[in-house]
Amino acid sequence: QVQVVESGGGLVQAGGSLRLSCAASGRTFSTYAMGWFRQAPGKEREFVASISGSGSSTMYADSVKGRFTISRDNTKNTVYLQMNSLNPEDAAVYYCAARRYAAVRRETSEYDYWGRGTQVTVSS
Repeated sequence: QVQVVESGGGLVQAGGSLRLSCAASGRTFSTYAMGWFRQAPGKEREFVASISGSGSSTMYADSVKGRFTISRDNTKNTVYLQMNSLNPEDAAVYYCAARRYAAVRRETSEYDYWGRGTQVTVSS
């Protein structure tokens, strides 16, 4: 069983930046791909970014490519999402998820463990 806990959400003005963190339990963190997803009110949960177990491979949704960066520190069992140039369309609850395989994926069904989410609000 892996537990993931997100942090770092908050209120930011449009054009600003936030860095989300996700701490995961377990001694085999480097064997898990990690993903970030988001869900806005009235919308389905959508893929944001994913990173492989080693950190050598990443994948992004087109809507965040060039603005968001996913990274991980396997010595700290932590994955990050650096979000720059935020706009109101980025406002959502952001979820971190762990996948029991090392390869990146964008489908929610591919992820086995989920955090409770952290709210990101972007004011215009």
